[in-house]
This record gives sequence, structure tokens and C-alpha cells, in this order.
Amino acid sequence: MRYSFLLQTYNTERLKVIGVWSSFRDADLAARPHPTDTRGRSVLEQMIHQCVSEDHWFKNFFGVDIGRPPLPEAQNRQGFIRRYWEDSERRLDALQAQDETFWEQEVGFFEVPRSRAWILVRRVAHTAHHRGQQMAMLRMLNREVHSTYGPTADTGDKVVYAYPDAETLLEKLEA
Repeated sequence: MRYSFLLQTYNTERLKVIGVWSSFRDADLAARPHPTDTRGRSVLEQMIHQCVSEDHWFKNFFGVDIGRPPLPEAQNRQGFIRRYWEDSERRLDALQAQDETFWEQEVGFFEVPRSRAWILVRRVAHTAHHRGQQMAMLRMLNREVHSTYGPTADTGDKVVYAYPDAETLLEKLEA
């Protein structure tokens, strides 16, 4: 399928989201870029925004409703990581069932007609933007920043992920 690269990109973005979230601690969730400036979202508010925003986009622009609330019952690091991973996998599965006509169809994107392929590119950019904000928060909290697109100041000239794969990350949450 001509648009399979979009699905591959979305899948890697899912991994990047939970990888960054895994570097926070529950005690970090209230942290803001500046403690007295509420314009900058807290870590928790960023996690909420990611889950709610993605749920909204997928329902309204892709017609994908996974049939459950976007937020975890336990609003802690583990709860958000697990809920986002599970929900995004269901969304990915729904998208994988679509053909090229689906991706080329124009739908209203905040009242502007756009193809669904264009909208998914925009969704990935939206997620990457917020992930960058969260990585800046990790730096402010003096946490390690692992690779997302390549080496970081923490990893030198090497690509080093916090976990080798999503399964290992999820297993470590239980420990």
C-alpha cells in the first residue's frame, strides 16, 4: 500500500512517546517548565493532552473510536504508559485495515478539507512537538535523555534507547 510508510511512522512515534514517558518518575508529574507559570503544561498535563488529543483526532478525522475513555483510571506514569500503548495499538490496527482510498479522502480538519494522509503527518508532527517539550522537561529535571531520532548529549555518538523494545519497557513497569 502506498501509505504504509505513514503506519510505520505512527508506530515508531508510539514507541518514542512511551520511551520518553518512561524516563519520568511519578514525583515529576506536577513539574512545569517554570513552577509559577501555568502557561507551560506540567508533565501530567502533557500526558493527558497526548491521550485526549489523539483520541479526538482519531475519532473525528479517521473515524476510529476504540470504545473506551482516553485517560487511565490511575493517572500515574505506569497508568499513562500502559493506556497510551494499548490505545495507540488499537488505533494502529484500525488504520492498517484501510486502503489507499481512505488515505486520499478529504475530511474536515478544523474546517479545512485535508486528506487523511496529510492529517496523519500532522498528527505525528503534533506528537513530536510535545515530545520535544517533554524532553526539555527531562533535561530540566536532570534526568537522562535517551535517543529518539539519533544520539543525544547523554548518549555521545551512539544511539541508545532506554529499553530495547516496548515489551521490555512494559515489563519493567511491573518491577
